[in-house]
Amino acid sequence: MTTPLLTTASGVKMGKTAAGAVWVNADRLSPYDYWQFWRNAEDADVVRFLKLFTELPIDEIERLGRAEGAELNAVKERLANEATALVHGRQAADHAQQTARQAFGQGEAAAGLPTVELDDAERTAGVMLIDLLVRAGLAASKSEARRAISGRGVRIDGEVIEDGDGLLTVDGRALRLSLGKKRHVVVK
Repeated sequence: MTTPLLTTASGVKMGKTAAGAVWVNADRLSPYDYWQFWRNAEDADVVRFLKLFTELPIDEIERLGRAEGAELNAVKERLANEATALVHGRQAADHAQQTARQAFGQGEAAAGLPTVELDDAERTAGVMLIDLLVRAGLAASKSEARRAISGRGVRIDGEVIEDGDGLLTVDGRALRLSLGKKRHVVVK
């Protein structure tokens, strides 16, 4: 069996060689990140993705496809919920949606976000932020992490980080490490 190459409406191919690959294995990509991938789909892709990656009836997809403006966000959440439920189960999809609402609706670190656990030595001595970005899966390489920091795209608990050369200490508290507006992990 063969299928056509999947691309976004902008012509970018979807696949493991593309940046931001979508893995169905929870060990490679958490259900939360999987949900976020679908939630962040381009507006022009939503209807096509609903047809390809959900089991919704076509007439319902066509009805959802008429949404505009703020209503489109609800349709994107529906896409994320349905696609995630197929791969990870309804409970994981609901949990991912709840986690996203907590993460983006409030400034605090949300329960349910992917977590990076530091060992005692790292908590005491500290860990390089660049290494932590790679370890957390927020950056594919140290150079990508450095570029994100220099581009002011990395935040800790909402504060922009401008120097990635220092050591990060946690001191027994959880903090939220963010890359851009939509990718977050909790560091403990």
